[in-house]
Amino acid sequence: MNHNHSHDHDHHGHSHDHSHTPTSFGKAFAIGISLNTLFIVAEVIYGLKANSLALVADAGHNLSDVLGLFMAWGATYLAKRQPTHRYTYGLQSSSIVAALANAVMLLFVTGGICWEAIQRFHKPEDVAGTTVMAVAAFGIFVNGFSAWLFMKGSKDDLNIKGAFLHMLGDAAISAGVVVSGFVILQTGWHWLDAAVSIAVSMAIIYGTWGLLRDSMNLTLHAVPAHIDYAEVKDFLTNSQGVKEVHDLHIWAMSTTEVALSAHLLMQGGHPGDHFLKHLSHELQEHFRISHATIQIEMGDAECALAPENVV
Repeated sequence: MNHNHSHDHDHHGHSHDHSHTPTSFGKAFAIGISLNTLFIVAEVIYGLKANSLALVADAGHNLSDVLGLFMAWGATYLAKRQPTHRYTYGLQSSSIVAALANAVMLLFVTGGICWEAIQRFHKPEDVAGTTVMAVAAFGIFVNGFSAWLFMKGSKDDLNIKGAFLHMLGDAAISAGVVVSGFVILQTGWHWLDAAVSIAVSMAIIYGTWGLLRDSMNLTLHAVPAHIDYAEVKDFLTNSQGVKEVHDLHIWAMSTTEVALSAHLLMQGGHPGDHFLKHLSHELQEHFRISHATIQIEMGDAECALAPENVV
């Protein structure tokens, strides 16, 4: 029985878009955190002056976003740490932990805001609509610009996608607050402030649920959503000289890198390093699997795995 670990380092770098490096997103995180911190201060001060729960609620939400950005930033740094004898994969999985923690924290904060809004809905208080509109309009710029900073990386990295979706959602929410402030000025419907707070909370929960689901799946070593397990197995089975594929496992090492391990039954004999290198390259190109560990077996009955271990 031959154990062959096929890590095609010549093509391994293709799994990393250059925008995922700390030097690229470090600036985006710094700007996003600074702008949102400034906006939080403004929302709290003017939200209390204007007696607007919608602004205070959004400030609480933005605070969780800033903490989330800090976690995501730290995770991108940790993911670049070199492997050690204890952490043989490095700390790449920290990006998955950050995405999960970000989603849980956001849902927790939003739940508290929604509860407070429900309480105030029964006893609406006067709200300064003009102040609400002005502060929320500033929020559209802050969050819209912050979302733009993360837009490119959101396509390939769940960690960055979490930051992008939060910023984009915040921009839309701020637009809703502007509209509510205008309506309050025109109609005197002060209950609308609490209603908007509830709507904001529901929108945040809806937008965060996908992030929570995906990050939880990656934490549990589920096959990443963009990979079809059956398609990968068919690809390996149809490779030249392969009679059978078993013990196939596909999991995420981080929010950007995917690993695979598999046993290939090749009764014609070991195919050589060129076959392994080519197979690893194809897995990278077609499925974005950057770490492939392949074990070659040649049908020795004494070394065969028990049926319960065969996938």
